[in-house]
Amino acid sequence: MSAPLFESTIKSLPLVGKGKVRDIYAVGDDKLLVIATDRLSAFDVILPDPIPDKGKVLTAVADFWFGKLAHVIPNQLTGIDPESVVQGEEEQAQVRGRAVVVKRLKPLPIEAVARGYIIGSGWKDYQATGKVCGIELPAGLQQAQQLPEPIFTPATKADVGDHDENIDYATTEKLVGAEMAAKVKEVTLRLYKEAAAFARVKGIIIADTKFEFGLDGNGRLHLIDEVLTPDSSRFWPADTYKVGTSPASFDKQFVRDYLETLDWNKTAPGPRLPAEVIEKTASKYRDAYHCLTGGHLES
Repeated sequence: MSAPLFESTIKSLPLVGKGKVRDIYAVGDDKLLVIATDRLSAFDVILPDPIPDKGKVLTAVADFWFGKLAHVIPNQLTGIDPESVVQGEEEQAQVRGRAVVVKRLKPLPIEAVARGYIIGSGWKDYQATGKVCGIELPAGLQQAQQLPEPIFTPATKADVGDHDENIDYATTEKLVGAEMAAKVKEVTLRLYKEAAAFARVKGIIIADTKFEFGLDGNGRLHLIDEVLTPDSSRFWPADTYKVGTSPASFDKQFVRDYLETLDWNKTAPGPRLPAEVIEKTASKYRDAYHCLTGGHLES
């Protein structure tokens, strides 16, 4: 296992911004270098302890899905080797196995969420109102139950440290226009259904996931950011899944569950994580990659 990377220090390229997990640099005027660090955010707070190999897992899993779903929609990838756009061994080591060079696209101001099961904030909304993002659901659903059909439940994008907020479809239309909202909904549900069917064969239930989309100069929709990773999705082992409980998962739910036991108000700064929680979380991320692809990460 290589040393974890909490924050990149690329001096040969201009820094564009830092997200909860990714550091972004400009490569000319039309491309970006996106580095997946080993930072972990929970409840929209960046925790002080990195998770070893997490960024490599996220990059490898996303690249896998970008390739598998390329027939559905164009994506951000350029195929350019990240090590070729930075200078020196120190910078190359920072991007090795955890970075991509992508097209510079205009992101849509929403997160496109697909839910196939009722869990998380959707379960809380359903318990309170019988709806999720304004969508009426059948009465009597249990926690973690599969929905009759996957639903599109968009959210607003929050700044680092703020919370994303679920929105209804009418608000989505106001933000991106009726035609684009319909296109995003259609593509989101198709991507989710195809990915969920593939993952189920591999013994993984994808309970829900979020996609992000961007536009090129011609207004053509592209799939961007990360895709179907343990950070952007809930992955459940199918062999232990049980309706009525919060299932075990391959994602950071393990960390969320630990944090719920603490006297912490879910605002920054986040608490330190015990070594066993870090190790177990790192193992869950690597297991997700192996189960989906059959491959093993090189550290």
